[in-house]
Parts: sequence; structure tokens; C-alpha cells
Amino acid sequence: MKTLKNLTLVVVIASLFTSCYTEVIVEDDVIDVPVITLNEVLTDYELWYVDINRSSGSTIVPFVQKAFTLSFRNGNVFANNNLSGIGQNGGGFGIDVGFYDTFNYELDVSHDIDGSYSFDVRTLSANEIELYHPPTRSSYILVGYQRSTFDYDRVFYDNIHYFLQEFVAWEKIATSDEGDINPFDNENFLQFLPAGLSGNFRSSEDVNGTPIDNILWDYDGIYDIDDVPGEFYLKTLTLDYNFPDNEFFELTVIDDNTIELFQVSTGTTYLFRGKGYIQYRTSQDGKSVMPKLREKTSVTKAKIKALKAKKLKALN
Repeated sequence: MKTLKNLTLVVVIASLFTSCYTEVIVEDDVIDVPVITLNEVLTDYELWYVDINRSSGSTIVPFVQKAFTLSFRNGNVFANNNLSGIGQNGGGFGIDVGFYDTFNYELDVSHDIDGSYSFDVRTLSANEIELYHPPTRSSYILVGYQRSTFDYDRVFYDNIHYFLQEFVAWEKIATSDEGDINPFDNENFLQFLPAGLSGNFRSSEDVNGTPIDNILWDYDGIYDIDDVPGEFYLKTLTLDYNFPDNEFFELTVIDDNTIELFQVSTGTTYLFRGKGYIQYRTSQDGKSVMPKLREKTSVTKAKIKALKAKKLKALN
């Protein structure tokens, strides 16, 4: 009887312990992490500066290679392809060059002239993205800015050699009374071109007022632009003719189509005005007058160095 009571007590106690146990399941709160879409990334900044010196790949994407800035607004692509008027053209956005769409982190661009391109986009930092074009293995780094904080002047002066190429010709409009008489007094037109096989500038002694298409170019050679230490708005321009003589100037930009050349050796100042403005890749006329593609500064300098070496070899 005692054994039966003890067994009953054990069963009762076990039952009590079982009834007191409650399984508690703790569920973690689900936190929704906001997903930033590619379109939001692209529109976070009004301007994307194309840092051409950080580009890579042996094959180019023309509309990106041409642009100083790109903008993505309401499905449309805008570009600052020209330095003349940069900051004013299109309210600072430049010209409309096509439209775009996004899917995940793929950017599809339909350019008015160059056609369709698809890029894989990678975020590098808060204001940097990489556009990678798989078919050509070309990579471009874009840096985001707002128009109010973007330094248009720095872009202009860092790329001033392209500005000189944005006009078919530069016509001399004034010569100072000060300064020694010299052969350059007779030159009334200058033309600046991308570095080619024989040179990248030409000059003419044709009379003022000669139509652009009728200019006969008397001389050609190599032009080069360098910085002046401590003088942001002043550059030096060297006209390295395809004969022993060179001309050396201090170059100052007066406005979007006027430059001043001060000839250091003679003390003479010349004013030149651009004729035949070339607007690159306009969506209005559907064509480009001349092909202008940006390249790394090191590449430009290497081409000029090669041209000078070729000239020296020809003279010796």
C-alpha cells in the first residue's frame, strides 16, 4: 500500500511539472532594409562628371567618351559635350542626347546618334559609380555633383585644349600697338585639331573676313598647352611649327568665343575670335561636324611628344 502511494505521488508531481512548462518562442522583428534602385542612384545627383583619366578599356563608347558630364532626368539623358557655354547650356545640364531605362543595376541607353548601349552599374562610393560595357569591356568612372556645387570653371580650364578645337577657325580681330614687329603679325587665322599624323594646328595669312571654307592654310605644326604655376586662369600656348621656329604665348580666355594671346618674346598681344562653332552630338541636326573624343591627359601628352620627336627627326 505504501509503495502504491509513493508511485501515485511521483505521477502527480510529474504532472504538475509538465503542466507548469510553457514553450516560449521568441521571434525576431523583421526589419525592412530599403532597397535603393539604380534610377534613384542616378537621379541623386544632377551631374555626373566623366573622369576620363580613370577610364579603362581599349574600345570606347562614343557618347560617354565625348561627354564632360552626363545627367539622367525623367528618362532622358543630357550631356555637356562642349566647353564653350558650359554651365549655361541647357541650364547647366547641356543638351538632350537620348533616353534611358534601368533594370536592377543595368542601365540601358538609347543615344540619338550612337545607338543603344547596356551597362552594368556598380556603386563605388556615396557619389561615384562605374559604368561597365561588357561587349567592349570598357569601364567609365562617374562622379556625382549638384549643379550648385559643380566647378564648371575647373572643368573648362583643365580641358582647355578641347575648347580651342570647338571652332573651325580662330580669326585675329586685334593686335596691340605695343610690341615688336614679328612674323606672327601676318597670321590672321589659326586652327586647332586633335593630334594627328603630321600635327594638330594650322595657320593662315589670308586676309581678315575670308570665309572659313576658302581659307588656305600656309603653315602647320604642333600645339601644346601647359599650366602656369599659381595662375589658375592663365595657360601657356606653344605653336611648334614644322620648321625650326616656334611661337610661345600666354593664353587667356576672354569669353566663350574669344581668346587673348600675349607673345612673350615681343610683348605683343593678339585677340582671336572663334568662327564656325562646332556643337558636338546635337539631337537637333542628328550629326556631328567633327569627331571629338576625350582621351586621358597622359595619352594626349604622349601623342604630342611623338609628334615633336617626328619633327626633330625630319629636320635632322
